[in-house]
Amino acid sequence: MSGRHCRDLRVEYQHAPKAVATKRPRFSWIADHVQEHYRVRVFRGQQTMWDSGLVGSADTAFIEYDGVPLVADADYRWSVLSRGPAGEMFAESTFSTALLDASEWTAQWVEPKQEPTAIERWSLFDWIAGRVPESGPEGRLQPVQLLRQALHMDEAPVRARLYSSARGVYTPTINGHVCDDQVLAPGYDSYEHRISMQCADVTALLRPGENVIGLALADGWFAGRFGISGSSAQFGDRTSATWQLHLESAEGERQIITSGDDVVSRPGPWLYSDLSIGECFDARALPAGWDRPGFDASDWNPVRTAPVEPNLLVPFAGEPIRRVAELRPVGLERSGSSWVVDFGQNIAGRVRLRMRGLTPGHRVMIEHTETLDADGEWFQNIEGANKDQTDVYVSAGGDGETFEPSFTFHGFRYARITGIAEVIADDVVGVVISSDLEQTGEFACSDTRLTRLHDNVVWSQRANFLSVPTDCPQREKIGWTGDIQVFASAATNNANVVPFLSRWLENLRADQLPTGEVPITSPRSPFDIEAAAQAQGLGAIVSASGWSDAIAFVPWAVYERSGDTRILEENYAAMLDWIEFQRRTAAAELPTSIDEREISPVRRARQSLLFNTGDHFGDWLAPSTLRTGPLHEAILVAPRMTSEFVAPMFQAQTLTIAGRAAAVLGRSEDVYRLAAQAAAVREAFAAEYLDPQGHLPHELQGLYVLALAFDMVPAEKRLYTAAHLADLVEDNGYRLDTGFLSVPYLLDVLWETGYPEIARRLLNQSQVPSWLYEVDRGATTIWESWDAVAPDGTPRHQSLNHYAFGCVDDWLYRRVAGIRATSPGFRTATIDPDFESGLEWARAHVSTPWGRLGVEWTKAGDTAQVSVTAPHGTEVALATPDGLITVPPGRSSHTFPVSFPIATPTS
Repeated sequence: MSGRHCRDLRVEYQHAPKAVATKRPRFSWIADHVQEHYRVRVFRGQQTMWDSGLVGSADTAFIEYDGVPLVADADYRWSVLSRGPAGEMFAESTFSTALLDASEWTAQWVEPKQEPTAIERWSLFDWIAGRVPESGPEGRLQPVQLLRQALHMDEAPVRARLYSSARGVYTPTINGHVCDDQVLAPGYDSYEHRISMQCADVTALLRPGENVIGLALADGWFAGRFGISGSSAQFGDRTSATWQLHLESAEGERQIITSGDDVVSRPGPWLYSDLSIGECFDARALPAGWDRPGFDASDWNPVRTAPVEPNLLVPFAGEPIRRVAELRPVGLERSGSSWVVDFGQNIAGRVRLRMRGLTPGHRVMIEHTETLDADGEWFQNIEGANKDQTDVYVSAGGDGETFEPSFTFHGFRYARITGIAEVIADDVVGVVISSDLEQTGEFACSDTRLTRLHDNVVWSQRANFLSVPTDCPQREKIGWTGDIQVFASAATNNANVVPFLSRWLENLRADQLPTGEVPITSPRSPFDIEAAAQAQGLGAIVSASGWSDAIAFVPWAVYERSGDTRILEENYAAMLDWIEFQRRTAAAELPTSIDEREISPVRRARQSLLFNTGDHFGDWLAPSTLRTGPLHEAILVAPRMTSEFVAPMFQAQTLTIAGRAAAVLGRSEDVYRLAAQAAAVREAFAAEYLDPQGHLPHELQGLYVLALAFDMVPAEKRLYTAAHLADLVEDNGYRLDTGFLSVPYLLDVLWETGYPEIARRLLNQSQVPSWLYEVDRGATTIWESWDAVAPDGTPRHQSLNHYAFGCVDDWLYRRVAGIRATSPGFRTATIDPDFESGLEWARAHVSTPWGRLGVEWTKAGDTAQVSVTAPHGTEVALATPDGLITVPPGRSSHTFPVSFPIATPTS
């Protein structure tokens, strides 16, 4: 053996994971040589569980376990041998399994005593119309509950794992020590169908004699206020928790201690802690030592117990929510009796504050906002029930106290601190929280504005990839399917999103209706179901084109960039169920503009193929449609104008994606059936909605973009349709007028139909609406709307942290830097930079299953210098004036002349 080693060993995307959530885990590694054979072996102690034997393959990713069935809650060791012409590489690692079957959970739910409180609920259009009251400590605001279980051990265990979960959010402790570094566990789930179970290695925290399991339990997503209306108790109005402590002695004996009747509870020092309103912590009410041995809990309350529903708890997969960064103030100023702190960056998180010399009972208040007004004064840009985002600390007195909220988070850049005579910068920290995804990509270039645009996308992704992919971290905090549908491809460049999005898709499938409908938000609560049933118009929407199609678009985007077929396997049946719902609806309904008594049989047959009825959001937030009046009227314009056309376009594209997935999965009969359905929908659409010049019924950029992107335009008309789109952009001053669903495709459509210069002008546009308009006005995240801050600096009441329009980041990687996958997982790729972009240089890299793929290029005059880093196991081609050349593995440098012929539109 040569002494060289494989590196980056992973099991289900993680290094040495403690609780693998599947019975058939997959192994991956990076071999920095040409691999011809591999051998994977798995051991439990001295027992060989699986030996793949020597397999002739260059594959180094997603090698699925195929040995003796793995045991739950057990430790394993695995090794890989990689052999090639240059010799052999070897490496070893470990993993442990979670509880993998419902029968392995014997603990009960324990529910602390909770007082009944009022529940506040409003609808989407109550919020839009301004009927939702201002926030404050009204409605359901429960104290955080403390749960305590004492246990005795004759000896310390050699292995101990605490498995736990909650309906609410919780922090577990052992003997006064926090068990791990997660926050807001178990996260946000579709709690009626599935709740994630956490696992912590607590071996070092236990000791012979008395031990105590403690747990602080807050409302979280289960019972607290969140969503656009700030309604409370959306999944339930009583929190509860459950846990099992698995112990192993030096002699190999196993014992399980479960939550049950011996657990006691009492309200904690958090008078309330709510995701939307904030947290109030009274340090005077903290019972010192409550979660340690020796504490007298004789006056604590008994708990109610109930069985855990079979199959409800599922092992958590991927990375949990953690504190991922800390920011120091870049500005600190007195404002009246308060202090305003500027952290220089819009984030999701909270403030950690150190205080001195406070008297018992003294109140300190921390408010949060994303922006100041045009004069630099405090401005709350979020309206409605969730606007305040205020945390309160009540001092116990003493020389030094530190407060960081435990069970809430806010979207903010600025904090206003009231109740302290003087605040110094060293005492204030902005704590960034997010699902702790591995950051894998980088983009930078000679235009600092484009680099800042990319950074803004990364920060918005970090703020909104928080347990589930959300729309914004301040006002709503919910999983809109449309947002991630348009952003998924961009997300794959910046972080390892596969486990995160796979877990969210599990929730989405759990929420899918028996009809096949895919909901517009997931997780979906009983309140969501009730509210939609009682509403009208957009508020009654359950499923919608472009939103529900996430069930196909998101898995496909992840597969394209990762090469992981499992995400297609898991979601394929759900795709087909959604497709079947669209087919049934199309066959049964006609648009309201058509009189069934007068329609011809030929046209009726065409219409029966098109999913073009019902309420949808359409090309949501198209800029020109928002100039028609008050918000509650203007936002209805795009749905009314575009839904009939957008819905069948997404129907056709979802059919196409499902057909591609069928091909990958070897379902040949489905491939031909789905392709035929897609072709029929496209033919019917063209006959119904395209005139002889390739024009659509409405002169909106977004409709033309989607029609071209999704191949809804016959080949003989594409030239005319593309030319008309170019005219629409030019007539709009080279500014975009695309809505939510069409923005991801705008630049690519222009580029691919022969208008690359228009695409470049749109990217570099600095007038509103544009991406760089935001950057020029100091944005540090992506805005919800293009004009969230007016040209004179006046902010509007809108979110400044929505990642959806940040989908353009994918263009920066693919077109500007030039990194493009030409087969799934970048197994083959092309480096084709845009040397005509006007940039002097650019660099970018992405992470592939085979290693880092990167490019750095500079352009001086008519000469380009390009450095490519290509991983072993891939075929990477570099575009040059003489055609594509294959680059070797490792880092290679290339210099060649570049010239640019005048582009002409192509059909």
